[in-house]
Amino acid sequence: MRYNGPMKLDAVQQAAQEQFARQSHRYGSGHILENVEDVQVAIDKIPLPAKASVLDVATGGGHTGLYLASLGHAVTLADIAQPMLDRAARTAAERGFTVQTRQHAAEQFPYPDAHFDLVTCRVAAHHFSSPPHFIQETARVLKPGGYFLLIDGSVEDDQPEAEAWSHTVEKLRDPSHHRFLTPRAWSKLCAASGLAVQHVVLTPFKQPDLNWYFETAATSPENRTKVLELIAHAPESAKKLFHLGEEDGKIIWWWQRLTLIARKH
Repeated sequence: MRYNGPMKLDAVQQAAQEQFARQSHRYGSGHILENVEDVQVAIDKIPLPAKASVLDVATGGGHTGLYLASLGHAVTLADIAQPMLDRAARTAAERGFTVQTRQHAAEQFPYPDAHFDLVTCRVAAHHFSSPPHFIQETARVLKPGGYFLLIDGSVEDDQPEAEAWSHTVEKLRDPSHHRFLTPRAWSKLCAASGLAVQHVVLTPFKQPDLNWYFETAATSPENRTKVLELIAHAPESAKKLFHLGEEDGKIIWWWQRLTLIARKH
């Protein structure tokens, strides 16, 4: 699926590009993803060479890729939105890191086969129009024995009611959201592309209050009202799974964060 030339984007990709180009200023210093403890824990499980070749897909503010650059790895930051890449590149320069940047969609990579030791993607895959194509491309560009690290929101297997409720909320909050996949769904996609899943875990992750998320996604007033209504009438399965509640007058919940590590055969 490797391509050359201008990007041809589908509707989901175009929505993501527009959203993250417009909101790129919110993803730098102070964003929740600046804390890379989840990446640190995952990378400790992956035996990388001293100077690994790394691709960070949908890098956003670059937090994951820049952490890997700080470890001495050769990092390529990729994103569908050029303003995101520009900001990540400036942050890299400020920290004294040398990184490459490439603008492209997550479903088509402009790299040769067997090129990277590690492909990472953190809190972005729920915006991708075709997770199967993303995984196929990831497998293609990994070297034999190379690793794939995925961190993203998810919903535990066999929770259809809570998953449907979560999808409706996320789609209203940010229309560029596409879908959270379950651990089982991601594992099946990896297996189909020759990636052997070695580690998969869901961990609860406390989110900032809902208004922070509204501001980050520039949620419309109409959709904010609809989300609040959905929360007020959430099914018991969603209340229990996401620990919906209030603290100091703020709506809080616990995201289900998936960490998946797979290795190319």
